[in-house]
Amino acid sequence: MRVAFFGTPAYAVPTLDALVQAGHELVTVVAQPDQRHGRGRRLQSPPVIQRARELGLQTRQPRGVRSGPFPTNYGELVLDVAVVVAYGRILTARLLAVPRLGCVNGHGSLLPRWRGAAPIQHALLAGDAVTGVTTMQMDEGLDTGDMLLSRSLQIGADETHMQLRGRLAALTAELVVETLERLEEIEPTPQPAQGVTHAHMLLKEHGLLDWSRPAKELHDQVRGLQPWPGTSCPFRDGVFKLTRARLGEGSGQPGRVIEAGKRLLVACGEGALEVLEGQLPGKKAVSGRDLVNGGRIQVGEQLG
Repeated sequence: MRVAFFGTPAYAVPTLDALVQAGHELVTVVAQPDQRHGRGRRLQSPPVIQRARELGLQTRQPRGVRSGPFPTNYGELVLDVAVVVAYGRILTARLLAVPRLGCVNGHGSLLPRWRGAAPIQHALLAGDAVTGVTTMQMDEGLDTGDMLLSRSLQIGADETHMQLRGRLAALTAELVVETLERLEEIEPTPQPAQGVTHAHMLLKEHGLLDWSRPAKELHDQVRGLQPWPGTSCPFRDGVFKLTRARLGEGSGQPGRVIEAGKRLLVACGEGALEVLEGQLPGKKAVSGRDLVNGGRIQVGEQLG
């Protein structure tokens, strides 16, 4: 098939590779514009563009898809289908109508649960035991199109966002290729009205730890919000960043250090959380034991 591919982050790269390996003709690869990163604020192309260039594919990075030259130029392409994976913008009806077989989206959740920008993080934040990937025929809504295929997988009790994202990226690639192989025989299924949830964009404030909450919820917050926006709380005269944790046993005043020796244990509103890795103000991230030794953290100190 003659395919246009829309995607931006590293999550979309396995699907791009899989489409090429499956023998499809990638007519163009579309991603968001370069962004400035790092202390030097140098422009950096998104992972999909970097990979497309390595593969020798034509790339486009329009600043907008509703106006300007892109809609006209894209409309002149002869396409069988467009594939969209984490592109980051909603396509207009004009763009959706260009490919003769429409636009297929590979979304990292079991729709209609977790429509939106951050489905993987929200599945972890909610403590979901199961997630998956859905391919759908795109419409003008936000992940509201008719479903084509879906595959589920179990979420590990301690699985982090980065770990789960890697597994879902691979599953997305597999399912998109299968969907294109069967596209003209699959009967699209409208999404049910029940069970709709929305995965809104994450902000820095979503990473603030509230120790009055149950340990299970805080554990899900820590594993779901790395590396962005991260999880943290006030401590001493600065900010303590909690980067890895697991459920522990114990109780006490929420936020109070109840063990500081071979391990660092903090009481929550229900249960306790063991700090496996954290970062004191102005320091590097180290293990919980090294936090106790290097930071001289004492039983009875208060976080938050």
